[in-house]
Amino acid sequence: MILSMTGYANTSADFPSGSLSVELRAVNHRYLDIQMRMPDELRVFEGQMREVISAQLQRGKVECRINLVTRNTQGRSQLNHELLSQLAAWNRQVQTVIPGSASLSVADVLRWNGVLEVPNNDEDGLRGTLFGLLEEALRDFSASRAREGAKLKDFLMLRVDKIESLRAAVMPHVPAAIANYEQRLITRLKDALLNTDEERIRQEIVLFASKIDVDEELSRLASHLTEMRRILEQGGAAGKRLDFLMQELNREANTLGSKSVDAEVSRSAMEMKILIEQMREQIQNLE
Repeated sequence: MILSMTGYANTSADFPSGSLSVELRAVNHRYLDIQMRMPDELRVFEGQMREVISAQLQRGKVECRINLVTRNTQGRSQLNHELLSQLAAWNRQVQTVIPGSASLSVADVLRWNGVLEVPNNDEDGLRGTLFGLLEEALRDFSASRAREGAKLKDFLMLRVDKIESLRAAVMPHVPAAIANYEQRLITRLKDALLNTDEERIRQEIVLFASKIDVDEELSRLASHLTEMRRILEQGGAAGKRLDFLMQELNREANTLGSKSVDAEVSRSAMEMKILIEQMREQIQNLE
């Protein structure tokens, strides 16, 4: 399937000591750029999380935001007696050096970083919850990108069909346009021959040769449109290949317009360029 680089997903879950939420959002970008927003206590998992995300995405500016809300774990926490002894010793030293200074209260001690130790099995549970949520968020995220990609595919296919219709409509005009221009050229050459101006004759012939030959452009347009349909049907990471095809289509449409000797051909070339530009803008959102 064709995937958009634009997507969004949000998942959340409770675990014994709190709740977690994982949010993914992305916009188009030339390369894969992952930005992590998470609490410091979860930074230990950042490297693994980046690997999981990178395994499923190829392009896009992705923001992964993780929120952690912890609940009261007093009942399952343990006091760090070694740190308590150290704090008591520090408190006595301060009292000795600065007599009359306030001692640490129980609340001060309990708020001290590391005094309350949460059992290790909570960290394992937190890791399992975190990566489970990430996998779920990535599934929803991929589904969101696939839905958007399907819309973009329909948008592009419609314009491919329109360009093909314009190309088909141009072809019958070419022989008549050539015959008409040929007649005008003959008239010019007759006028030139009266003055035996060989340089003017040469210039008219060169101009004629460069202007009438659009069969090659029409043939290449057909080939590029066929390739575009093939890429869209094949799916996968198609953004860069389609962007290259837009350059090729635009080149042929420009040449068709510049060689045109017929108002209808010129109008069709302009319509093609408008459709190609519309497609180019949307292709920037494809992976």
